[in-house]
Amino acid sequence: MRTAMKLAATIDDRTPAHRDRALDGLRALALLAVPTGHWLLGGFTLDTGGGLHNASPLATFGTLSPVSWLLQMLGIFFLVGGHSSYLSYQRRKGSAREWIGGRLTRLGRPVLGVTAVWALLLPTLHYGLGVPTATLHTASTLVVQPLWFVGVYAVITALTPYCVRASRRLGFWSAAPLLGAVAVVDLLRYGPYADVMPSWVSLLNLLPRWMFAYQLGVSWADRRLGRREAWLLFAGGAALFATLLLAFHYPASMVGVPGVSRTNSHPPSLLVLALAATQSGAAILLRDRLARLLRRPALWAPVVIINLSAMTILCWHQTAMLAAAVPASYAGEIPGLTTAPDTVGWILARVAWMPLFAGLFVVIAKYARRLETPWDGTGTPRRAAAGVLAAGFAYFALAA
Repeated sequence: MRTAMKLAATIDDRTPAHRDRALDGLRALALLAVPTGHWLLGGFTLDTGGGLHNASPLATFGTLSPVSWLLQMLGIFFLVGGHSSYLSYQRRKGSAREWIGGRLTRLGRPVLGVTAVWALLLPTLHYGLGVPTATLHTASTLVVQPLWFVGVYAVITALTPYCVRASRRLGFWSAAPLLGAVAVVDLLRYGPYADVMPSWVSLLNLLPRWMFAYQLGVSWADRRLGRREAWLLFAGGAALFATLLLAFHYPASMVGVPGVSRTNSHPPSLLVLALAATQSGAAILLRDRLARLLRRPALWAPVVIINLSAMTILCWHQTAMLAAAVPASYAGEIPGLTTAPDTVGWILARVAWMPLFAGLFVVIAKYARRLETPWDGTGTPRRAAAGVLAAGFAYFALAA
């Protein structure tokens, strides 16, 4: 305890006075929500051949859907990302192209690392340890699942110069066209002509949906989004959220549920945007209170550690859960790990397994964290090999 307190005090002392602790706190909350949500709501079933398949307790317990409202915090991540990118873009010393290149490299290294490592793991697990092909397909899908977010975030980051221009011209209202675009696509998807619409039309929501919160973050940093606009976001988002749920019967879950044809998450619907607007308004309104709270070293230290491992958390948290579930599959049905998530007992058991997942992640992160740092000692042939391995893993995962 004394060592932890000393470490917290050291981190606090080394934090620059100008550091915006509230932004880091919001980012940490959004980051923690990702593994927490996947670990709580991502279950498995075991087939007769010992293979693991994805399942979700939300398929049985629809009343748990509000939990997904709390854990779906990617809107906050994009809000903070837009705010941070604006400030970084304004401080850049080189060209806009150089700034974008540096940002994309920081995002790409960890993604390339985790997919290349898994490409090497797949044949080892299958031919060396006899892990069933079904389990490998399930594992690959889970590992790739969070990485789509990194790809979308990278594209939006590359559009930062245009977001800055839009904020300077339209201010807070620069996000309105994005909301309108998502609403139009949802009308096409679910309106009177839904039966004749091609399936790909839903993909048109992908960029404007997540860019909405990012654009709000840019306007927030540009001082074009204050408390009055934040109240409008909070109240308007909450009203739209309730209307879509109660009047238009949108699915209540913010995450996909296996076996359910309509989902809010892949690709995102207007309901997810309404939730992001509500969360963004609340985050801006609570910023000062959060900043005061994080002046306490004991609270600030974990925030710093989480932010320093942001990409490691996103890329490797599913691997931690799989590190527990795959070996457990050899022992048969184990409550909370390999049994169907359709009882209250499963929920209690899964909560009990969470500390193990966290412990396994800490061990994995100790080594995976290096992939976030520059690959200065890695030559071109090794980088090319990593790219080929990553491409092969992506093909295997997406073809599953």
